[in-house]
Amino acid sequence: MSINKLLLSAALAAGLAYAVVVPAQVPQVADSALRPDDSQKQATEIIVHIIDTYHYKKRPLDDALSGRILDNYLKGLDPNRSFFLQSDIDGFEKYRAQLDDDLRQPELTPAFEIFLRYRERVAGRVSFATAQLGNNFDFQTNESFYYDRRKEPWADSENTLNEYWRKRVKNDVLNLKIAGKEPEQIKDVLAKRYARLKTSTFQLNAGDVFQSYINSYTTAVEPHTNYFSPRTSENFDISMRLSLEGIGAVLRGESDYTEVQSIVPGGPADLSGLLHKEDKIIAVGQDSSGEMVDVIGWRLDDVVDLIRGPKDSKVRLEILPADTGTEGKGKVISLVRDKIKLEEQAAKSEIIDLPNQGRIGVIDVPTFYSDFAAQARGDKNYTSTSRDVRRLIQELEGKNIDGLLIDLRGNGGGSLSEALELSGLFIESGPIVQTKDAQGRIEINGDPDPGIAYGGPLAVLVDRNSASASEIFAGAIQDYRRGIIIGEPTFGKGTVQNIVDLNRFVRNSDVNLGRLKTTIAQFFRVSGGSNQHKGVVPDVVFPTAELGEDFGERSLDNALPWDKVAPARFVPASAPVSTFDEVRRLHQARIKVDRAFNLLMDELRLLRDANEKTTVSLNEQSRRKEREALLVAQRRVENELRIAQGLAPLPETVSLESDPQDHADTDTDADDDDNDKFEPEQVLLQESAQILLDLVMPGHQTAANTPIAQREAGRALTPAEKKL
Repeated sequence: MSINKLLLSAALAAGLAYAVVVPAQVPQVADSALRPDDSQKQATEIIVHIIDTYHYKKRPLDDALSGRILDNYLKGLDPNRSFFLQSDIDGFEKYRAQLDDDLRQPELTPAFEIFLRYRERVAGRVSFATAQLGNNFDFQTNESFYYDRRKEPWADSENTLNEYWRKRVKNDVLNLKIAGKEPEQIKDVLAKRYARLKTSTFQLNAGDVFQSYINSYTTAVEPHTNYFSPRTSENFDISMRLSLEGIGAVLRGESDYTEVQSIVPGGPADLSGLLHKEDKIIAVGQDSSGEMVDVIGWRLDDVVDLIRGPKDSKVRLEILPADTGTEGKGKVISLVRDKIKLEEQAAKSEIIDLPNQGRIGVIDVPTFYSDFAAQARGDKNYTSTSRDVRRLIQELEGKNIDGLLIDLRGNGGGSLSEALELSGLFIESGPIVQTKDAQGRIEINGDPDPGIAYGGPLAVLVDRNSASASEIFAGAIQDYRRGIIIGEPTFGKGTVQNIVDLNRFVRNSDVNLGRLKTTIAQFFRVSGGSNQHKGVVPDVVFPTAELGEDFGERSLDNALPWDKVAPARFVPASAPVSTFDEVRRLHQARIKVDRAFNLLMDELRLLRDANEKTTVSLNEQSRRKEREALLVAQRRVENELRIAQGLAPLPETVSLESDPQDHADTDTDADDDDNDKFEPEQVLLQESAQILLDLVMPGHQTAANTPIAQREAGRALTPAEKKL
C-alpha cells in the first residue's frame, strides 16, 4: 500500500465538491516541522487501547507485530523499492523489535526519522531524473526496463538506483514519443511530472506522516482497520454527504498512478460506459479546452481535487484503459458531472428468451440500497432493493417466466437489512446470517417478513466483485438449497467495521484526534461457515474464475482466515441439488463449442497478460511491434466476439498514436455506435440463463443441438437465435 493509499484510506468517490478546486500552492514543510505533537501521542494511546480491547482479531502488540509494522511502513513509503538503499534499510533495523514498545509509551520519533530519510532520497532521485532529460537517448539499442521492483532486493548502491532511474526516464520518454509527442513537449511533461513528485512529497505534513505510520500498525493487525486523520475524516464526511453528486468513480492510489477502484451505479461514469474499474487516470482537464494536467505521481487527494466540480460542468480525463496495461495507448474521455441518479442504481429486469426452449426472467441488483431519509420522515412508499425486487418479480411472473435469475455481479454490498429482506423474498422464514462479536457472542439475524414473494426456480449470478451483503444473500440461498449459484467465487469480505470518533475518549478537548475504523465482528452463514476469505463458491464455476484467483479478501495481507461456528437451525428448501452434477456437465459441454464464450476467455487472458507484464523493451522498433501486436490481438478477438453476437466488426486498423486534444470533446466511444455495442457480460448472462433452464427442463436439449453448436456446424440461424 502506497502512501497515497494511506492518505485517503476511504478511497473517496471522485467529484464530490460543488466547485472546481485546482490544488493550491501548498508550502513545503520544513524538516523541523516534521515531529509528533501531543495530540498525535494522545490519539496513539487511544488507538492502541481500542485495538487491544475491542478489535475482533486478538493480535498482541509484540516484537513480531513490530517487525510487520516496520515492513508495512517502508512498503507504504517506497512500494517499488526505487528510493531507499539497502544501507538505509540496515539503519532502520534497530526499530524492528522496538516499535511495539514505542507505540505503548507512546513514542513516535522513529516514524518521522524514517520519513525524513525518505524525503532526502526522493529529492535525490528527482534531481537525477530531471538531469536525465538532457540526454539524447538511443532507442536503437536492445535493452529492456524491468519496472516492477516490488519483490526485488533493495538497491545495494547509488549506481544500482541510477541505472534503474536512467531506464525509467528513458521509458517515460519513449512512451510519450510513441504517443506522438514532440521532443520539447516530452521534456516539459516529464520535468513537471518529476518536479511534482518532489513537491507532493515535501508538502506532506506531520499529520500525513502520523496517519501513514499508524495505518502501518492498524493494517498489520487486519486490512480493514484504518485510522482517519482529522483531514481525512473531513473528506470522508464530504463523500458521505455528497455521494450522490460527481462523476461516480471511487479512486485509489496505485504506485505512481490514480486507479479507478470501482464505478458507482447510476453515475456519469457508469452511464457513459467510458470509464471502467482498474483504468488509470494520467491527466485531468477542465471543460472542453482546459489544459490537460499530467497527474502521474500526484497524491490521490490532489487528483480528486482536480476531478471534483459542480453539477453540469465537464471534466476530461486521459486514461490508460485497464485492458492495455500501463504501457498501452492513452485515451481522453469527457464526462459531465452530475447527480448520481437513484433510478439508475435501482434493480432492473429483463427477459431472456431461449429459442424454442424457455423464458428466463433476470433481475439486476447493482447494490443493496434503501432510502433511509424517507423512512425517517415516515414515508411508507420509500425506495429499497427488496421493495423494487418484489415489484419486478410480480411483473415478470405476469410474463410467464420459467425461472428467475438474480444478477449480483459487481454488487459490492450495502444495507444489511436489505440483504435480510431480499433473502426473505425467497424463503418462508428462518435465520439468514449469524454475527459473532469480539467477545464471542453470536447473534442470529433472521427473515424479517414470513412468507415468500417467489417460489419458482431460482439462480444467483455472482462474480469476484460481489461482496458483503451480496455474499450474505448468495450464501443464504445456497445454504437453504433454494437455488443454484453461478459464476465466480465472490470477494470474500465477511467482517463488520465500526467507525469510532477518538474524541469520545477525551474530556473537554478542543483538538480533533480523528477517527478509527475498526473490525468488530464477523459474519457467518446459517450453515456455520464464513464468507470471509473464501467467499461464496458457486455451484457452477465459470472458467473466468481462473483469472481472479489472487483477488479480493484472499489477496490482502493479514486478512482474517476462514472460520466457522455452530450451524443455526433452519429448514432447507427443495432446489434439485442432486441434478447439479448433470447441469455442470451440460455447461462444460456447451462452452466447449460456444465460440463467443471461448473468445471472451481469450480477451480476458489478453487483459491478464498485459497487466502482469513487468518488463518492456526500450528499443523503439521492438516496442512499437509489441504494442501493435497487442492492439491487433485485442481488436481481432473483439471483432470475432462482435461477429459471434451478430454485430458488425470494427475497423481492423489500429493506431499507436494518441493525441489527447484530438479527443477532448469525445463524449462517447468513437469506435462504437451507441446502438451497436458488444457487451461481453451478456455472454455470461446468456449462459447463466441456459444453466437455470437445464434445471427447469432436464433433458430439454443436448450440447450438440443448441443454437450455438448448430451455428458452429454451419446451419443458418433465425434472427432470434442470432441474439445468442
